[in-house]
Amino acid sequence: MSIETLTRNAVDVLPDGALETKLKLGRPLRVKFGIDVTAPDVHIGNAIPLQRMRAFQDEGHLGVLIIGDYTTRIGDPSGRSAERPILSPDEIDQNAQTYLEQAARVIDLERTEVRHNGEWLGKLDFAEVLRITRTVTVAQMLERDDFAKRYSAQAPISVSELLYPLMQGFDSVAIEADVELGGTDQLYNLLAGRALQEAYGQEPQLVLTTPLLLGFDGSKMSASKGNYIGLAEPPEEQFGKAMRISDEMLGDYYRLVMQADVTAGEPMEAKLELARFIVRRSWGEEAAAQAEAHFTRVVREGGAPEEVPERALPQGDPVHLPTVLADAFGLSTSEARRLIAQGGVKIDGTVVGELDVPRQTLVDAIVQAGKRRFVRLAGA
Repeated sequence: MSIETLTRNAVDVLPDGALETKLKLGRPLRVKFGIDVTAPDVHIGNAIPLQRMRAFQDEGHLGVLIIGDYTTRIGDPSGRSAERPILSPDEIDQNAQTYLEQAARVIDLERTEVRHNGEWLGKLDFAEVLRITRTVTVAQMLERDDFAKRYSAQAPISVSELLYPLMQGFDSVAIEADVELGGTDQLYNLLAGRALQEAYGQEPQLVLTTPLLLGFDGSKMSASKGNYIGLAEPPEEQFGKAMRISDEMLGDYYRLVMQADVTAGEPMEAKLELARFIVRRSWGEEAAAQAEAHFTRVVREGGAPEEVPERALPQGDPVHLPTVLADAFGLSTSEARRLIAQGGVKIDGTVVGELDVPRQTLVDAIVQAGKRRFVRLAGA
């Protein structure tokens, strides 16, 4: 495998010439990637550096996957304008349990060493923490863009946030990383790992960054915004979200997700091929075909899916439709009323504008809310 293949889509490969030197060591390299488990879902943006890990693994190197159970308690300040809310220990544990299963859709687990950074960070005494802090100055920390902006705006910056890059850097010392992967927003943290390794007498790691993939709405991909495609989301959800990507963003998604160039042709066919790839990688060929059939039937042709969840029809006549929608789809009654007013609710394919509907109209009827939510109401 060529160096070009290992570094495909890379933004930074630092320092110059280091990869060639590392590859001449004559042993498998230890290729590190870490993620804080702030959410249960791994999205396709997280998978971009994981794809680089897989490229190294395919060449015989070892992936070292760091699950940041300890650093999640502090929160990575990269790219943030405010301190991240802290999760409870139970939330962290639950998220960590789901991460590896999802990452396995991209990396080779047989060539992966899985570590939790609580193994070493939880054992550091105060004297060791002070030793770590001597590797960087406060002035250097405040030069970083996100801290500089918050400092200028007189926004709070906690000492724990200042320590975060050093904690991530110490992960590299603990596992003796040869290469560390991350998004471009992680460059400062990755370089901190080099400084710490040098301070502890280790050969500094190579730093390789990959571009950040925007969400399908064109803004930063984020679990809090819901604009991501999760690796473990149901096939129909993955397919539908992929089809919402704008024509302008297709090139980036092809290059970063599929590691390919957009072929000439209609944007619709290009989106379909991207959606097939995303579902196929997570769920297989059959699931991709079924998700496409579902999308065609429900979205493009406006029909109901083959399998529609069933709910009991509430008592009373007439039936208050917002209550049905709230129970079936988790909407608030105000959201349900607004959806009805906007013409977004259908009963057996017919738009309904009334809030109260005769009971007989709803018996065994299929109620559709928006484009993709369906329920069959059972009752007499």
